[in-house]
Amino acid sequence: MSAYHVPVLLPEVETLLHGASSVLDCTLGGGGHSAALLERGMRVTGIDRDPRALAAARDRLSEYERTGQFRALLGNYADLESAGLAASERFDGILLDLGVSSHQFDDHTRGFTFREGAPLDMRMGGDADVGADELLNTIDEVDLSALLRAYADEPRAARIAREIVRRRERRPFATADDLVDAIRAVLGPRSGPPDFARIFQAVRIAVNDELAGLERALPKLRDRLTTGGVLAVISYHSGEDRLVKHAFREWSTACTCPPRLPMCVCGGVAIGDTLTRRPIDATDSEIAMNTRARSAHLRAWRRTAGVAEVVATAAEGAAH
Repeated sequence: MSAYHVPVLLPEVETLLHGASSVLDCTLGGGGHSAALLERGMRVTGIDRDPRALAAARDRLSEYERTGQFRALLGNYADLESAGLAASERFDGILLDLGVSSHQFDDHTRGFTFREGAPLDMRMGGDADVGADELLNTIDEVDLSALLRAYADEPRAARIAREIVRRRERRPFATADDLVDAIRAVLGPRSGPPDFARIFQAVRIAVNDELAGLERALPKLRDRLTTGGVLAVISYHSGEDRLVKHAFREWSTACTCPPRLPMCVCGGVAIGDTLTRRPIDATDSEIAMNTRARSAHLRAWRRTAGVAEVVATAAEGAAH
């Protein structure tokens, strides 16, 4: 597999998307998942907001691109039309591998890690308005506290936010060391990589609008599936996994009326089935080879009803 990105949960993804002829890889990265799907004869459209990742994937998959089996588009999966994807295009399988690729972590100039001297940037692509440095230097203390509480589940979020604001008044935040020092000042000298990783992840999620983008994207991706098509999502954060779980549950439920009502009045229609009642996690052997897989959770959902069927069923229910 590519040195650019080691694909997580690859055998499980291949199993879930088995039988698909056309696949939309919404987070192409270095092309690890796409390469495996292309080898199985599928047609793949890959999207990524990171120009460097896209260039690496195109170089790796150039043979498939020449034959027309693969195409690469620069853009954000939360806004497919702006990436050049026609509104009428549908896919048998859609894959989302959220989070940051191995190469983005390893390249300290991208600012995703707490490596000494690394710049505070964390932008996945040019569509992110501000980097982590500008965010930390300008955000209101109350908003920063709420961000850390929501995205890092940090019980001392208010104290860390206060410390960041106090320190930036003396000198603007510029490198990973600045944020690490602020975290240590609150959590104490025994704080270490797990604490730093949690806080850095929260800042990265805010910089790239990741949770809001995922929430906007999920129903749009659902509507891009053909009948029988599968949406597979690999998440690395509890907030991401929660959004995916709730969306899949809602789409698989026929009626959302309160139990006390004698009959359904919502006209709800189940448009698919959740294929993973519990998330699929990486095996111990995979985690030993790729530590990034440790926090990965894979969920999948299959569309069983087309738009015309949903409209007809809803109209029939309303008539009764």
